[in-house]
Amino acid sequence: MLRTALRNVLAHKARLMMTVLAVLLGVAFVSGTLVFTDTISSAYQKSSEKGFSGVDVAIQPDKSDDDSGNPGAAPRLTQRLLDQAGQVPGTASAIGAVSGYTAVADKSGDLLGNGFANTGANYYPGADGKDPRYTLTDGRAPKAAGEVALDSKTADRGHYKVGDTVRLSVDGPVRQEKVVGVFTTDDGNVAAGGSLVLFDTANAQRLFAKPGEFDEIDLKAAPGTSQAALKSGVDKILPKDAEATTGQQLADDQAALIKQQMSGMQTGMLVFAGISLFVGIFIIANTFTMLVAQRTRELALMRAVGASRRQVTRSVLIEATAVGAVAAVTGLVAGIGIGAGLRSLLNSTGATVPDGPLVVSPTAIAVSLVVGVVVTVLAAWLPGRRAAKIPPVAAMNSVHAAPTTRGLVVRNTIGAVLSAAGAAGVLAGSRMGSDGKLPMGLGAAVLVIGVFVLTPLLSRPLIAAAAPVLRAFGISGKLARQNAVRNPRRTAATASALMVGLTLITGMTVIAGSVQKGIDNMATGALKSDYVVSLGGFDGVRPLSPDVERTLGKLDQVTTLSPLRNSASRVDGDTEYLTGVNGKAIQDLVGVDFKEGSFAGLGGDKAVVDDKTADRYGWKRGSAFTVTYEDGRKGRLSVVGVYEGNQMIRGIMLDNATLTPHMRTVTDMQVMLKTKDGASEATKNAIEKALGNNPAIQVQDKKDISNGIAQFFTLMLNMLYGLLAMAVIVAVLGVINTLAMSVFERSQEIGMLRAIGLDRRGIKRMVRLESLVISLFGGVLGIGLGVFFGWAAGELIASGLPTYELVLPWGRMTVFLVLAAVVGVLAALWPARRAAKLNMLAAIKAE
Repeated sequence: MLRTALRNVLAHKARLMMTVLAVLLGVAFVSGTLVFTDTISSAYQKSSEKGFSGVDVAIQPDKSDDDSGNPGAAPRLTQRLLDQAGQVPGTASAIGAVSGYTAVADKSGDLLGNGFANTGANYYPGADGKDPRYTLTDGRAPKAAGEVALDSKTADRGHYKVGDTVRLSVDGPVRQEKVVGVFTTDDGNVAAGGSLVLFDTANAQRLFAKPGEFDEIDLKAAPGTSQAALKSGVDKILPKDAEATTGQQLADDQAALIKQQMSGMQTGMLVFAGISLFVGIFIIANTFTMLVAQRTRELALMRAVGASRRQVTRSVLIEATAVGAVAAVTGLVAGIGIGAGLRSLLNSTGATVPDGPLVVSPTAIAVSLVVGVVVTVLAAWLPGRRAAKIPPVAAMNSVHAAPTTRGLVVRNTIGAVLSAAGAAGVLAGSRMGSDGKLPMGLGAAVLVIGVFVLTPLLSRPLIAAAAPVLRAFGISGKLARQNAVRNPRRTAATASALMVGLTLITGMTVIAGSVQKGIDNMATGALKSDYVVSLGGFDGVRPLSPDVERTLGKLDQVTTLSPLRNSASRVDGDTEYLTGVNGKAIQDLVGVDFKEGSFAGLGGDKAVVDDKTADRYGWKRGSAFTVTYEDGRKGRLSVVGVYEGNQMIRGIMLDNATLTPHMRTVTDMQVMLKTKDGASEATKNAIEKALGNNPAIQVQDKKDISNGIAQFFTLMLNMLYGLLAMAVIVAVLGVINTLAMSVFERSQEIGMLRAIGLDRRGIKRMVRLESLVISLFGGVLGIGLGVFFGWAAGELIASGLPTYELVLPWGRMTVFLVLAAVVGVLAALWPARRAAKLNMLAAIKAE
């Protein structure tokens, strides 16, 4: 039986090629994902370890605060503590570090670096006048205000050299600094494409902290002193608001953080790899079903000469194992290439990845091989089981019994039950708010399976609906329709592969478009201001200097403005962030609906709160509460209004005159303003010019804010389209595979059609129309399910985004349907050509 199985694999190389290719693509996606994420993680971890190589013990502020502390007041490390740490036995050197956001413009005025990794820090010279963290390659270290040093990569990108003047921004206003040095560093952010600017320590403290204060103290152990021993000595001198950590622990924590960050990307990509394999299962099952059907006489004869059912099943599974092994090995090799290609692609987009080798872990190899073989064997099990049931008497006529009516009734009943249960789960989840994710996800999976089981039943009426169109193609169209419904199970399996991909693509398109519409509605409704000015960056919440507000207030075009300031506080033992605004102007800049009261009374000890915060504390108009500000002082505030909050406007609002005196460092998160002539390109240019054409500052109107969020969704959607393209490619292979085998199966019939007068062009047209009908059938099912899932997911999103509005992208859905048709046409090219080339007489004599 083993020899027979292997002989059958070699005898049907062409037929099995599509199956191998389907498994290969899925395995390649899995192995490529694992190789890519392992390589990126390893590169960042090694880069991070280099950054900690000169740190044996780090002293950092203990940022955890208790009910008696000053909320939001980040503790700092003093010069006195630095001096004490330098005297701890076993300490070779002690460095005080301070850092913060620093944007660097190139000579054209554009921002250098990746935004979130644009950092400024201090150069802390030791007794030898050098800072071991940075190696100067040109010039000298900064020693006074107005002097900076740039990392070599940033200097290269910006074409700066020693002696040039560079434009910087720390908290908003543009600074002109002289480049006095260029250095190299092992800093991981720089390796990842960020920028690093060094100031002298006194200037860095003035910019990022306060004179004499540091963010971190790094200690180097003397020879013979372990990190643990040095930490033990440091612990004895630490104040209660500081903690010591070994360099090894810092490196381990950073590695764990990087692994955690990479795991999300890895999980997402593996999900799409799983989808590709899931789609591939249809192709594999189809292939082996047809191969078994074509070998009915052979298998029956084997049963007649003594082969048991178990042996027949085993022979089919051995074939599947051989096919899966070849596909898995080939897919693993292809996946390694995909991993290397993805890394290069990431670098080409500007997201620089630290240098490092390509990592092919034993886990990636094992998972790829196991996945390829197991998926193929599982998909082939049912056809193998069917093969074992072929009665020996079938050897006399080589006709295997068609599926019984009872079998179809059972299948349709199971499909109907699963579909109903899945739809019920999705509908129930859509009404459960944020708690409905799990029920909806399970319901969606069950519904997809139910529809797949029902697809043979659905295929007849839906394909019959195309009959009027197919009649226009004469006898070829009629034959194509009959062929498409002749074997409903095969048609269903082929169409389902395309259905899965289009379901996901359509669903995500509906969700993305609807969320964007909701954000547009929010931006239009929540903002009355013409512009919002903020400091750019990856997180979008960087502190802005009050000088920006003062500069804007002097412009003739500006009629009304309000800075928004955030400050942590304690309310009933919980941390709440207070938002300071211009109490007199805010009602002209923000549009929110009030359930009680209004902005009219905002000022002094009066505050307005969003409805969720009010519900959490049981507040209503007239309620009073005690607040502990970040400086530790307590105050009493009363509620004069409760408004409906959203993602843009929410929280506790009070007048800046009340909040600002309690802030440790006065900074704004953004400035909202109205102008005489409203939003226009000329007004925006005037504002940007007044702010020094600062690349770090964003001046955005409502459309810019909405478009900025839209860019994120568009990027995500395009990435998902790219990932799902793999599943669609696998589906195309399934259509080709099915048609090719269908042509082989109907060789005698095609020969007879040629003999009675159907020419080669008619044969080609018949096969192409059959493919087109099957593909459109899968496309209609996929788009219909995608719209349903998009609507249901939108109901969940609407619970957190009140302005959410369902948008059906008719244009894109039409494109998806056209693409399904194109898939059908392209997939039929080779099978149609093969059918037309069949020798008439040889085909008639075929068994």
